[in-house]
Amino acid sequence: MHIPMLKFAYQSTGHRSALYAMAESHTPNHILAAGGDGWVTEWDTQNPETGQVIAQVEQPIYAMAVAPAHWPEPILLLGDMLGSLYWVNRAQPANPRHIVHHSKGLYSIQWLHNEVFTAGGDGILTRWDARTQRPLESIQLSNRALRTIAYQPSRDILAIGASDGYIYYLKRDNFEVLAQVSAHQFSVFSLLWSPCGQILFSGGRDAMLKSWQHFTTNTQAIPAHLATINHIVCSPDQSMLVTAGRDKQIKIWAMDDLRLLKVLDTIRDKGHLNAVNRLIWNENGLFSCSDDRTIISWHQIS
Repeated sequence: MHIPMLKFAYQSTGHRSALYAMAESHTPNHILAAGGDGWVTEWDTQNPETGQVIAQVEQPIYAMAVAPAHWPEPILLLGDMLGSLYWVNRAQPANPRHIVHHSKGLYSIQWLHNEVFTAGGDGILTRWDARTQRPLESIQLSNRALRTIAYQPSRDILAIGASDGYIYYLKRDNFEVLAQVSAHQFSVFSLLWSPCGQILFSGGRDAMLKSWQHFTTNTQAIPAHLATINHIVCSPDQSMLVTAGRDKQIKIWAMDDLRLLKVLDTIRDKGHLNAVNRLIWNENGLFSCSDDRTIISWHQIS
């Protein structure tokens, strides 16, 4: 396996508070970031000085999703600290549709075809009709917050990570619960299915990185960070995992055996000064955002 040589490229600033969410923009070669100041900013990955505020809400933003390419309008979804879901049309950003739904924070949003799924601090998973922008049905999975949603398309399964330490597996079409697994000592903050769809990777507040087969079989458990694992993403070639930690570090792992390949840290690599909360890795590079209010671009040089 070729071990990536990722180096600090630039650091984008401008937000007034911690950054909790990132997404790839409707605009090619652009990324979106949002956080505690309620701003959504768009950044040109080829020219990082061109960041601009494209939307703003009153509460801290915890989750964000972008309409798929086939959607007729450039819709941006935002979930805030109070559990509200915002439907922002990029053509009319000053007048978003605002729906107070979850009774606590909204932590994860997944847009699938004509449906949207939201996971809330009230322990409720909700299915929305993306065309009418209205909720269709909800299920109470836990008495603790739901933190993350991961979809497996070949089996049409949703995996939900919760603050009770459990992973819940559900059929997407009817919310039938297939299994629930006590996965982490504390909250499950991030889930990622392998490209083959047979393995689920999980990261939690206990700083453990785990892999699961057949829903319930834990095949590996690694003390990956010194504090909470906030996010897990896959490399563009699907051979590696990247984890973001509250310990300020970004770590790159071989997907097949969870062998540690590289660590990006504060001092040696000019990394983040505080917790790393979200990651994007695409053909333009690796991007990370943090409690330190910045976005860092890591470019692959060989």
